[in-house]
Amino acid sequence: MKIKDLQNEIKGLSHAELVAKEKSYKEELFNLRFQLATGQLENTARLSEVRKQIARIKTAIRQAELNK
Repeated sequence: MKIKDLQNEIKGLSHAELVAKEKSYKEELFNLRFQLATGQLENTARLSEVRKQIARIKTAIRQAELNK
């Protein structure tokens, strides 16, 4: 999926959905870090993708707060 598609998807979500999505990405990041430490991680690029997704969601949440 392209970055613009992901950003448009994030903009269309409610606050509760954004928080839930952020939580799921944080859990995934934890699991990826655990796999990296144990040597089981095959796709190391997924770490940076997940971190960037968390940052995008946090940005969308903050923008919504500022617009209120």
